[in-house]
Amino acid sequence: MRLLLVIACSASVLAQQPAFRTETRLVVLNATVHNERGELIAGLDRGAFTVYENGKVQPISVFTRDDVPVSLGLIIDNSGSMRSSRHAVEAAAHALVQASNPADEVFVVNFADTPRLDVPFTNDLAALAQGLRRIDSIGGTALLDAVALAERYLENGTHDRKVLVVVSDGRDNSSVTSMETVEREAEREAVVIYAMGLSTNSTRPAAHPELHRLSERTGGVAYFPTHPDEISAAALDVARQIRSQYTIAYEPLNRSMDGSYRKIRVAVSSPAHLSVRTRTGYVARRDQ
Repeated sequence: MRLLLVIACSASVLAQQPAFRTETRLVVLNATVHNERGELIAGLDRGAFTVYENGKVQPISVFTRDDVPVSLGLIIDNSGSMRSSRHAVEAAAHALVQASNPADEVFVVNFADTPRLDVPFTNDLAALAQGLRRIDSIGGTALLDAVALAERYLENGTHDRKVLVVVSDGRDNSSVTSMETVEREAEREAVVIYAMGLSTNSTRPAAHPELHRLSERTGGVAYFPTHPDEISAAALDVARQIRSQYTIAYEPLNRSMDGSYRKIRVAVSSPAHLSVRTRTGYVARRDQ
């Protein structure tokens, strides 16, 4: 589903919106809600949410809180430095898929110096396992090239909601793709990116700047496990995050396609202190 576009809205998102008209320019947000302890909050209704664009309240056109299937891409660092963690990563990927919606479609991109699509869309765990066992690569870390490849392939997905999960233990040192290109495509297709930055000496986002930036800008979460045993726990939390998302869409009051960046903030009203995680904004371009 594109972020700001002319769409014929899908039945999965609009089943409860019988009067909704097609050919409407929409900004689509996938949002998760947490309390002060970081616990996911489900079951909120439409009236609890307020969407702001550049500080101005926007009317919500579409709202759903259903556990709908997603098109999911696993992007796995296959460089030589990952060998010691690879079995833990494989187990974590299986745990994520098994905890996800059974109707999800999943693909695998492995990368080192260059990325490759090892498993096309499937829900066959045996096929996923075979693709995840590819540990024969050596060399650098072309992380952004891998994300760009996954974004292009994700356009073939049959589900409206699109998610990428990136696992890597190092900074990008081989890509020809720019961060801006990757972010622009994620924005255009409303892709949410989750990331796991494996590290033995730091849990700070500064240790994995690309992963932190991609997840923050797209409304995902970055995890920084310091031990292989923590990877599966992070993967299970990713599955819970994906299945607990709210989908919110609005038609911007400012309809000008002037190329400006529009900041987005979503607030939720509740007696408890709740926070909302979603994409931080979009660029109003005519090509979207």
